[in-house]
Amino acid sequence: MVLVKWNPRMVPYISAKRKGIHIINLTRTARFLSEACDLVFDAASKGKQFIIVGTKNKVVDLVASNAIRARCHYVNKKWLGGMLTDWSTTETRLHKFRDLRAEQKKGRLNRLPKRDAAMLKRQLYHLQTYLGGIKYMTGLPDIVIIVDQQEEYTALQECVTLGIPSICLIDTNCDPNLADISIPANDDAIASIRSILNKLVFAICEGRSSYIPNH
Repeated sequence: MVLVKWNPRMVPYISAKRKGIHIINLTRTARFLSEACDLVFDAASKGKQFIIVGTKNKVVDLVASNAIRARCHYVNKKWLGGMLTDWSTTETRLHKFRDLRAEQKKGRLNRLPKRDAAMLKRQLYHLQTYLGGIKYMTGLPDIVIIVDQQEEYTALQECVTLGIPSICLIDTNCDPNLADISIPANDDAIASIRSILNKLVFAICEGRSSYIPNH
């Protein structure tokens, strides 16, 4: 990260400066990643629900595949403002989405007049694009994992407003005090993001395997 863009609050997470670039302290990364893994393992072992959020083009597939592997909800397109803070509206959209999917599966959309069918199919496409990763959500998540603080600032602010615990990857231009656990990392390096997500998802999967639902 070029020096002019860095956040002074990131000083404790920086180990050196080389050729105008801040180098992240990987010991701190490992420490906070370990804390985050402990948190998600414990939450998953109690049946808690997660959302993984990452909408940059380079992480779209990574977010979806990791979320599906750990049976988490995810948002990998645009974060719709109010997705959490205006949950009643999100819930209404999800009901509409589920209804349209059911109608499509039964072939009923194709029996409608062409104009009506085309309009509903456009609605379904739009809902699938933005809500497809949270289509099974029935309430607010217990923990939100955010891949890029700058890119997903609105999502993080909604977590802060609602008091939902958050885990956030932060680069040197971020504020480490916003999320409950901030993991310093180069959020432009796909290998770094993949490694951190893999560890978090592994911890969630391990936690889920020890979850015993109440009967």
